[in-house]
Amino acid sequence: MSEFVVKILKIERLTHDVKRFEVEKPKGYTFMPGQATEVAINNLIWKNERRPFTFTGLHDAPNLEFVIKTYPGHKGVTDAIHQLKEGDELLIHDVWGAIHYKGKGVFIAGGAGITPFIAILRKLHQDKQIHGNTLIFSNKTERDIILRKELENMLGNDLINIVTREKVEGMRNSRIDKVFLLETIKDFDGHFYVCGPDKFTNDIADILVQLGAAVESVIIEK
Repeated sequence: MSEFVVKILKIERLTHDVKRFEVEKPKGYTFMPGQATEVAINNLIWKNERRPFTFTGLHDAPNLEFVIKTYPGHKGVTDAIHQLKEGDELLIHDVWGAIHYKGKGVFIAGGAGITPFIAILRKLHQDKQIHGNTLIFSNKTERDIILRKELENMLGNDLINIVTREKVEGMRNSRIDKVFLLETIKDFDGHFYVCGPDKFTNDIADILVQLGAAVESVIIEK
């Protein structure tokens, strides 16, 4: 497996527990929107602790971008990454990932599961091909919504924000279950892109197939 040392160029806080990291791009390093790599911190304590993170920037940008949520109660890699500063180094590896855009459809994301979709949606928006795609984005609370303004600007009325633990004007207070999907989606013949916690992803993928979606049209990370 290839390994590259990259310097952190810029860090930006997006929400109370999510940061954006802009890092150097190795020469000749390429990826497709939706793909990921394994990332580690380049120091003696953490260098062997690799975790998968999706590229959220566009593939032709001069640098790489990752949007990373921390889970401080775990005292793990994401918490350590959030303690890093500009100039610190990460280790990145080969590119992988099964979530690729195959045509217009419905994106369904739970929390940080939005990350594989960010580069895909940015590319579609850049190419003026985003119309006809819908994003259903579920979060616990309003303050958990990652890149809210950018998603609103890109998708307009094709963005459906859901919060499960509070009531917010203009947002659905619900869980994504069979009833919700039947009420929200008119046509199950298109493509469906699903990402989030494992149970969230598997449950929704199963429901979509039950409602008539073709198995090959439900795209998840495997």
